[in-house]
Amino acid sequence: MNMHTRRAFLKRTLATAGASTAMAWTGWQGASRAFGAEAVAPMKFSICNETFQDWPFEKAFAFAAECGYKAIEIAPFTVAYDVNDVSAKRRAEIRRTAEKNGLEICGLHWLLAKTKGLHLTSPELEVRKATAKYLRDLSRFCADLGGKIMVFGSPQQRNLLPGVDPKEGMRYAVEVFRNTVPVLEKTGVTIALEPLSPKETNFMMTAADGVAVAEKVDSPQVQLLLDCKAMASEPTPIPELIRKYQKWLVHFHANDPNLRGPGMGDLDFVPIFQALRDINYKGWVSVEVFDYTPGVEALVKESIDYMKKTEAEVKAES
Repeated sequence: MNMHTRRAFLKRTLATAGASTAMAWTGWQGASRAFGAEAVAPMKFSICNETFQDWPFEKAFAFAAECGYKAIEIAPFTVAYDVNDVSAKRRAEIRRTAEKNGLEICGLHWLLAKTKGLHLTSPELEVRKATAKYLRDLSRFCADLGGKIMVFGSPQQRNLLPGVDPKEGMRYAVEVFRNTVPVLEKTGVTIALEPLSPKETNFMMTAADGVAVAEKVDSPQVQLLLDCKAMASEPTPIPELIRKYQKWLVHFHANDPNLRGPGMGDLDFVPIFQALRDINYKGWVSVEVFDYTPGVEALVKESIDYMKKTEAEVKAES
């Protein structure tokens, strides 16, 4: 076959392959529309790593993958109380352990837990500067692990201190987050602000509060997390909150107000997952628990089994 003939042959082959691919894609889209589903992606389930308590990462990650999770969310204090003490080698090792088990590390949470001298709404300038610096350090740590989300919960390190009113607290918090944004932009990491109930904190207690902070920071790198346990303390039903604040929502925590996993209490996740489906939420649904009484295996497996069952029920009803 001469050069001219080979070129003609390749051209015809590529054209045929392209046409076949286009037909297959068109057929798939048509089938999706025919069944009333406009390419709705399956939910992505993650789990917070402190759920595994003292399990080694290798064992924890392997069991999470076996149960069907696709990602792990890391609490920094389970690695070190100061992430600056975590070497590049250890960071790469954690990331490889996740990847070896077919998992992503979706991000970090409990950002300031077990730290010293850090506080989001402190009236002391040096404390706020140190807090912003550590958030920048966490951003680099998160990116090194392959993560994209940093959940800002840390209720004890954000509480309004005596003598600090809500307006001052807001100003201090916005200042800290704004001073973190340049590194967030470089690393591609987003802070997801986590409203928590009045039982846990006196600052940023509702979804509306979280959005108010994000609006003042005014950066796409600072968005919103919604947590089921926390939302249950609001008068507005959880599905309504999801729909109302959908444009800000970048991460989601699934749990029950009884502090255990989804399906391990009275909270019905069918309308919650329906709302996430309705807004075409594409982020992670991450299990975060606080009561470890049922044991690691039960918390990890029963949570995802319930979520998968709930997702299938929502799909069947759509």
